[in-house]
Amino acid sequence: MTDTKDPAGTDEKGEKAPQSTTAESETKTGTTKRSPLAVTRTSGYWIAVVVGLLVLLVLLVFILENGQTARVDFFGVHGHLPQGVALLLAAVIGGLFVALAGAARILQLRSRMQGRLLKHHRGHGHKRAESKQGSHEPTEPATETPPD
Repeated sequence: MTDTKDPAGTDEKGEKAPQSTTAESETKTGTTKRSPLAVTRTSGYWIAVVVGLLVLLVLLVFILENGQTARVDFFGVHGHLPQGVALLLAAVIGGLFVALAGAARILQLRSRMQGRLLKHHRGHGHKRAESKQGSHEPTEPATETPPD
């Protein structure tokens, strides 16, 4: 009797027949098949550029629509700027303060982790050195006693 499979994937005995999936065949051959719509670095950069250009366009419209002059006082400097430019400048300066605070926190965490890693390596390195010294110490030669 020959084993024949029905379209449902079972043989004539009613047992499920093993089927090779696409992932399995890719693993066996060592090649991977990419979807034509897969996200790549280049497509990611392209999307970022398009989004950035749209943001710049919105900012340009904002500045042009808010062209009234506004008096600006900043650290003793007095002047007049278009209102849109003044608001955009205020937002940029606020963003710089946030970035500065974030950078300080990142540096703080990084130095804390480096300190922990150094302590960890010193502690383990010291134990390793002791164990290596212990294994390299000369041992007394074994003396054989003649059988009686």
